[in-house]
Amino acid sequence: MELIAGRFGRVEPRRRVGAYLRGLLAGLERKNGWTLAEHAGAVSPDGMQRLLRTAGWDVDGVRDDLRGYVLDELGDPAGVFIVDETGFVKKGTRSAGVQRQYTGTTVQDRHPRPVSST
Repeated sequence: MELIAGRFGRVEPRRRVGAYLRGLLAGLERKNGWTLAEHAGAVSPDGMQRLLRTAGWDVDGVRDDLRGYVLDELGDPAGVFIVDETGFVKKGTRSAGVQRQYTGTTVQDRHPRPVSST
């Protein structure tokens, strides 16, 4: 958190992003606005949503800080770093426009069914 703290002009978003990151790193079964807010001790996801939607912070600066940290800690001039989030199996059936998806490293072809609105 110290690395990116200066990218938040006010103390409130700085505290909230700390709680948000702790929630992302926690062993929660599901990570969404509600579960992250509950993990942070909030009664609704409004604050987390406000952080991501309208709070004033230096998004590009946070990205650059994170990139620099990853390069410093994991970088190797001969290395290649690949991020593949397709290995995360989506379990939901209520998302809009759910369709067949290839889940990469899990070697599964899942077909969640959308919930009928009729």
